[in-house]
Amino acid sequence: MSTLVAAALAAFAFPAHALDLPDTPAGRALASWMNALNAGDLAKMQAHVDAYRRKSSAKDYLALHEVFGDLSVLKIEKNEPNDIVVILGESIADDVLRAEYKTDPNDPMKLDPLVAGTDRPDDLAIPRIAQDEALKAMSARADKLSAEDKFMGVELVESHGKVLLEKAWGYGDREANIPLAVTDKFRLGSMNKMFTAVATLQLVGQGKLSLDGTVGRYLPGYPNKEVADKVTIRMLLTHVGGTGDIFGEAFDKHRLELKTLDDYVKLYGARGPEFPPGAQTAYSNYGFILLGVVIGKVSGEDYYDYVRDHIFKPAGMTDTGSLPEIENVPGRVKGYMQKDGKWVPNTETLPWRGTSAGGGYSTLADLLGFAHAMMDGKLLPGDLRDAATRSETKGDWYGYGFQVHGTGLAHSYGHTGGAPGMATELRVYPAAKTVVIELENIDPGAPAIGSYYANRMPLVP
Repeated sequence: MSTLVAAALAAFAFPAHALDLPDTPAGRALASWMNALNAGDLAKMQAHVDAYRRKSSAKDYLALHEVFGDLSVLKIEKNEPNDIVVILGESIADDVLRAEYKTDPNDPMKLDPLVAGTDRPDDLAIPRIAQDEALKAMSARADKLSAEDKFMGVELVESHGKVLLEKAWGYGDREANIPLAVTDKFRLGSMNKMFTAVATLQLVGQGKLSLDGTVGRYLPGYPNKEVADKVTIRMLLTHVGGTGDIFGEAFDKHRLELKTLDDYVKLYGARGPEFPPGAQTAYSNYGFILLGVVIGKVSGEDYYDYVRDHIFKPAGMTDTGSLPEIENVPGRVKGYMQKDGKWVPNTETLPWRGTSAGGGYSTLADLLGFAHAMMDGKLLPGDLRDAATRSETKGDWYGYGFQVHGTGLAHSYGHTGGAPGMATELRVYPAAKTVVIELENIDPGAPAIGSYYANRMPLVP
């Protein structure tokens, strides 16, 4: 192993220079959450939820440990008694999070937290290395995690029109001992949000939608008046509408009954916003369900037909879709999750079919086609594409349906996806003419290999 590859692998290790949080109301609140998450302890997380009156369940918060691993404080950017901003390192990947925890001076148990992906500050940057060394380091990392049964999936790296790496690790069917292939279809999780966003912006470009039009304008008779009157298309695209999630007890109870996007509206439509629309950021799967319903109403086409005809076909995506799980889809791999220390299929967690919020399937080749269609302006005119793929949110992490990173040659857009038995990511670097794709059929874990390479790859215009 070369010195540079060894150094790159060593840089992945959990940081030894983690900082302590201050003994302030805001610092104690953040420490309470981090300590419970890092311990993987449901009772500790429940105590945090109860003490700070958090809305999500302790189980949902604890599930983040499977995505991030242990968290450590790498940098404290702001330190006031009731407002702390820190950069957090993840042990599963070498990406970072920015966490801001605000407490009410009159009620230290009242929180306004925000945790989102962010770019590494310059003083925490990982040194970039030569292309061949970066690819070797990436493969070595994947080999190591695969040997430890912690990674199963496919990777693709394209730079300046040339595919530099396309490789599979692990199994598409563990029981039948069938290895994965780079042509396999993987469930995407939230990556479908990119397709929904493109469809929405196409209709904006045609004058059929306005970014500032409300839900009620396009869905007359929507059950909740506050959502109908105050939540806009722009808010749905940027996760600031307060429209909440679709997962939880209600989803688990009705999972196989939710066969259409309208079924989700029937189940969740009477629910009010979690906060005044536009007041803060909170990732909302239900918001993208609503966008899917709006697309159907405004276009006059079924949502699934619309994205097939106006996104997949122009991009040459012949192996992408959202057919129901009961239908046989050749090449669609099994997803695996941990249960009682064993790998089991994720079948009992899957929705009836993928939705406008996520859950469809695709391949490396199709997603590469989507990346090229975005860069070439085949799907959106340049002004709308650029608006979609630059930051529109506090924390500089999200555009219109696309996660965004970096500036200049390091600027990228795309999306991750994560759920039991799947972890995915697409990163498009338009200025550096590079595309990085990772598709996994295993959990726990984040898309750690693609981002590992992306943080080290050379940036060449």
